[in-house]
Amino acid sequence: MITPADWPNETILVGKISGLFGVRGWMKVRSWMRPPQQIFDFKSWWLSREGVSEVDSRACYEVLAGRSHGKGLVVQLQHCENRDQAAELVNRQIHVATGEFPCLADGEYYWHQLIGLEVQNQQQVVLGVVKELLETGANDVLVVSGERQRLLPYIPSVVLEIDLVSRQIKVDWDPDF
Repeated sequence: MITPADWPNETILVGKISGLFGVRGWMKVRSWMRPPQQIFDFKSWWLSREGVSEVDSRACYEVLAGRSHGKGLVVQLQHCENRDQAAELVNRQIHVATGEFPCLADGEYYWHQLIGLEVQNQQQVVLGVVKELLETGANDVLVVSGERQRLLPYIPSVVLEIDLVSRQIKVDWDPDF
């Protein structure tokens, strides 16, 4: 059995148990993955209570089944055979170990890899650090916080180089803009 002390070193928050579904232990899930059903690609979910950092609030559950239902998603987890057992997990956050994410092709990155990287322009002016990314439809946007907040389009003509080892992103961007 997996204990709370076995929590992986690096996890990514990918969703939340949002409610109950039926009487046989199924639960509603809110996924932050794109597409949302991709959350079912991960067979081990690490659940934690929102805002609680104690190790005792963490547990690992195996995904037995998951599917789309209407406009949402539902899941059945190991050790959740009835509504009462499932009710104990409502509002738990869903994490997955970063090592379980599929490898990407060269030049492709997961958003979580970009958050926290320092952003410099071609003149070595540090613009700040990536705080988050936004999905706008046309292209994604880097939210860079430094002496002020900047919104940089995540497109090849602006983002020139990403170096995960040195934790830097080189951009073609005027620091006055």
